[in-house]
Amino acid sequence: MERTHRLSLAEVEALAREAHAAQTDKAGRPYAEHLAAVADGVRARGGDEEQIAAAWLHDSVEDDALTERWLTDAPLSPRTKAVVRALTKRPGETPRAYADRILATPGARLVKAADLAHNADPARLAALDEPTRTRLTRKYADMRALLGLTDGD
Repeated sequence: MERTHRLSLAEVEALAREAHAAQTDKAGRPYAEHLAAVADGVRARGGDEEQIAAAWLHDSVEDDALTERWLTDAPLSPRTKAVVRALTKRPGETPRAYADRILATPGARLVKAADLAHNADPARLAALDEPTRTRLTRKYADMRALLGLTDGD
């Protein structure tokens, strides 16, 4: 039997906020702030509802906020699920392999661009200690290069 109901964006947002409720980012801020910023960034870049839903869920499996089984069974579009899977880093995976998977998945590059833009926000990085800030700035720049992102992306 095929599901006809899909989670609305409001339902996806509520679910993501609840799943990540106990988490904070590296600066100690509620993790849901990052998810909202990425979703807003996807919207601002012209992303569609499937990509915005993926933005809300992009770290859910990687951070163990939701399981891969949940994602498989969730009433989401196949494209949203594919983007979430593409953005889920795998243990031992090289940055190149991760970038290649993102590039091979329709819609994933735009979501990752919004994620990287928020992660590299100078105001957000300023809350971190210097070694962490330096390491992450390099990591985000390297991933932007692997994805072929420019300042306009």
